[in-house]
Amino acid sequence: MHDIKCPTSSEVIAARLTNGQDLKHEIQALVSQYQIQAGSIASCVGCLKSINIRLAGATESLTMQQPFEIVSLMGTLTPNHQHIHISVADSQGRVMGGHLQEGSVVDTTAELIIHQYAHLNFSREHDPQTGYTELVITRT
Repeated sequence: MHDIKCPTSSEVIAARLTNGQDLKHEIQALVSQYQIQAGSIASCVGCLKSINIRLAGATESLTMQQPFEIVSLMGTLTPNHQHIHISVADSQGRVMGGHLQEGSVVDTTAELIIHQYAHLNFSREHDPQTGYTELVITRT
């Protein structure tokens, strides 16, 4: 386990996204706008008219166009990469989820809350044990 304890010092960024905005793109834009060095998604409620998600173990994305409710959105935010998981429910209440990709478009609204941590820096480096770029946490 790799962990770092630091004083609690975070800022809250709240945004309301509207019809036609790409959820992943807008989160990336907020990371840039607020120069987030270490952040997390605290909450997101709203709806999408299309989804583009990468499922567990899949090499291709699942893309669908129909109304979806966002039932969960969480992720770690670094300046160069946002690792975000999403769960959505369709009109029958069936839930699906995976890695959020660009192309997940807001329908009427998405209310987004992001936490930015002042005393931390998040980055990603290749981990030979997992074969993926994994989160690296440092104190500033």
